[in-house]
Amino acid sequence: MSATDLVRALSQAVRGDVRSDATARALTTMDASNYRRVPQAVVAPRDAADVAETLRICREHATPVVPRGAGTSIAGQATGTGVVLDFTRHMRRVVELDPGSRTAVVEPGVVLDDLRAAAAPHGLTFGPDPSTHSRCTLGGMIGNNSCGSHSVAWGTTADNLRSLRVLRYGGGEALHVGRGRPDAPPGVHGFAAGHLALLRTGFPELPRRISGYALDALLPENGPDHARALCGSEGTLAVVTEATVRLVETPRARALAVLGYTDEAAAAEAAPGLLPYGPLTVEGMAADLVREPAGLPRGAAWLFVETGGATPAEARDRATRVLRAADALDGTVVTDPAGMRTLWRVREDAAGTATRMPDGTEAWPGWEDCAVPPARLGAYLRDFRALLAGHGLRGTPYGHFGDGCIHVRIDFDLLTAPGVARFRRFSEDQAALVVAHGGSLSGEHGDGQARAELLPRMYGDDLVRLFTGFKDLWDPDGGLNPGILARPARLDENLRFAVLPRRPVDVAFGYPHDGGDFAAAVRRCVGVAKCRTAAPGPDVMCPSFRATGEEAHSTRGRARLLHEMLAGEVITDGWRSTEVRDALDLCLSCKGCRTDCPVGVDMATYKAEFLQQHYRNRLRPVSHYAMGGLPRLLRLTAPVAGVLNALARIGPLAALARRLGGIDPRRPLPLPVPARRTFRSWVRARRAPAAGETVILWPDTFTDHFSPEAGRAAVRVLESAGRTPVLPRRHVCCGLTQVSTGRLDAARAVMRRTLDRMGPDRGGPVVVLEPSCAATLRTDLPELLPDDPRAARLAASVRTLAQYLEEYAPDWTPPRLDRRVAGQTHCHQHAVLGDAAERRLRERAGLTGELSGGCCGLAGNFGFEKGHWDVSVACAEDQLLPAVRQAGPGTELLADGFSCRTQLDQLAGRRARHLAEVLAEGLDG
Repeated sequence: MSATDLVRALSQAVRGDVRSDATARALTTMDASNYRRVPQAVVAPRDAADVAETLRICREHATPVVPRGAGTSIAGQATGTGVVLDFTRHMRRVVELDPGSRTAVVEPGVVLDDLRAAAAPHGLTFGPDPSTHSRCTLGGMIGNNSCGSHSVAWGTTADNLRSLRVLRYGGGEALHVGRGRPDAPPGVHGFAAGHLALLRTGFPELPRRISGYALDALLPENGPDHARALCGSEGTLAVVTEATVRLVETPRARALAVLGYTDEAAAAEAAPGLLPYGPLTVEGMAADLVREPAGLPRGAAWLFVETGGATPAEARDRATRVLRAADALDGTVVTDPAGMRTLWRVREDAAGTATRMPDGTEAWPGWEDCAVPPARLGAYLRDFRALLAGHGLRGTPYGHFGDGCIHVRIDFDLLTAPGVARFRRFSEDQAALVVAHGGSLSGEHGDGQARAELLPRMYGDDLVRLFTGFKDLWDPDGGLNPGILARPARLDENLRFAVLPRRPVDVAFGYPHDGGDFAAAVRRCVGVAKCRTAAPGPDVMCPSFRATGEEAHSTRGRARLLHEMLAGEVITDGWRSTEVRDALDLCLSCKGCRTDCPVGVDMATYKAEFLQQHYRNRLRPVSHYAMGGLPRLLRLTAPVAGVLNALARIGPLAALARRLGGIDPRRPLPLPVPARRTFRSWVRARRAPAAGETVILWPDTFTDHFSPEAGRAAVRVLESAGRTPVLPRRHVCCGLTQVSTGRLDAARAVMRRTLDRMGPDRGGPVVVLEPSCAATLRTDLPELLPDDPRAARLAASVRTLAQYLEEYAPDWTPPRLDRRVAGQTHCHQHAVLGDAAERRLRERAGLTGELSGGCCGLAGNFGFEKGHWDVSVACAEDQLLPAVRQAGPGTELLADGFSCRTQLDQLAGRRARHLAEVLAEGLDG
């Protein structure tokens, strides 16, 4: 039967979502591994009955099935060629939580952090905690037998599993498996009895033995536990529809001992000696992974040893005992929650950070998480480093030193045939090395396609034949995740890079961090899916995913679509792709991913690039012309600003203006539109007082025409600091509106004209008040004009007001304002410029309180464009609007970005001000 028949049958039988369009298939071709397989369809079941129907129909059509959670698997086991079961959309409930028995019943798509949040009010948590805890699912954790940093205290997922409800390929009756439960397919109960000797001797004793099937869980002396035997089977035996898991008590207080060592081997050798002190974690990391070692003690490698207690004093005392017992070069104990979060973030982001070597070279998984006995870890690491050097490769080991489990990404060349051949040779030698140290090929993430081919080297042929026999008892038709674990595919097949173009495509941006290659820029996304995090926080990425919950509107989803666009197999019309266009349409170009993504994916740039190529020599949406040409339009209409403001208040005329400009009918026009007197005209008419040295103040379009009061305030502040602010004599523009609408040829013309007008030798800092314009000058300008040295010089000269005052007027004392603040840090400020100087300036001025993270949702032209209203409002409701509503009386609302201020005015009826305005008001008493 055809794929069309399969999809028709699924659509008729399944109440959930059944999709076989190019977008759905492209989004699931890859996980976080080196591998790629193209599915026929994606099914998001609503319940176990939908799962059963899917399995029944797929068996009738001889179509394989792969269960999928967050798609963060690193070995390729979450990709498949048949039907992908996506549990993240509907089957994501915590069904029941019983504090008395310390158990929870969950569906497979529940996100780990959601389970932890449900358990937290009872003082409980789920022990295993991978670094992807904010987006990984319990079903995926069961499939891989995930562990995380706290496994020295609470074990692996298998150790915290009570029972499973599962379905086999073909559907049929659900089985409820677990210790003491008789449910199992025919032949499974007697399977262990016929192979007792091999099962008793064939499995190494390791805290992190994840490789292969856990057949030793079936031994009679262990009290046969079929749930434990299924845990780590990577979706090859059965499909989980419900799980009962064990919860553990959360320590009321925690402390962190950070220990410095001369090298990673010394740290590894010290780790086992700390286990008798009952730590919650013993994590290790070397200096070649840590980009900013601020806060770390002296050393070239570190152990992070977390301790718990009933009180802060007890937790600190335990950490202090660890510090005293450790033979460390240096060490410290951290009890401040913020300080601990900062350090743990370094560790959690390592899965992404490690994908780039310090020189920017790409590094890949494949041997991500081998494990050896902890006592042998130091010797293993020395041999591993020597093996890398022998193959001419580099990697940055880190991981769970207390469990003997090491993560590493290696700078394999997976783009050329010789490079892939070396990848295979190294893999074979690495497997031999791990086995020689008594270890496991996988210590956390599973074998998948990356390592299953080499399982005979670890277990021997006889035990691997038992794996195949066990697979056949559970899945005699071989329909569940074929090519994984049993009868595995070769480790150098299905590599995701093979389909990409071999030569760089012609593009507008320079992509300086990716060798000028757009495909290399897209390859940055390795699938760790930090962009799928839904919980609010200080980060910005990814506002459109938090608003929609759709993979296509996450940074990873868009990168996957661009990858498939370049591949040309699933998405076949290249730059003309409507699938990519529609996914990028809801990208706010907030640039949050540029900083928040561990590998620095810059989707705002990719979107601008795509729009440039997509609409080349074609008619564009009217908003691209209206809002992309906004600076010129405002200059032309400035003399009649009063008339325009009056007309804009007439309902029918305002509606006509929205229609002509491509503005959503629900979006109010910002009034006054524009200001009656521009900032530039105010400066020209003003007699400036004599002051000290001059500084260029950039008259951006938004300050000039919409918020001249912010410009006037900045002049007042700079003059109080003994500076004379001057504006460029002729009109200049950063090109932001052209960039954000993908009119890159026009943007380059604007930028070149600006560089000409700034002068070839113009030096010194340039203060830019609007964060989005400052970010454009800092990043887009040199990346669109990489061959013009003036662009790099201007980019390097850009400062925010706070940065300039801190760097060039350090003795200036701001007015003491002593009030609470709320509002928003502009997303471009967060992503490109940083807000450390602003924080310090607010503190000196007595402005207390935190500004919210996230994105306001207006994001320049995005929130004005037709069709974006709902997402724009949802983004504002994520953090900004709740923070403002909760602000007490007298709280000062701060927002340096024009978009943020406009969004607050239109959605909350509240006026926020630029920091310059608040400071100037204080100076004037």
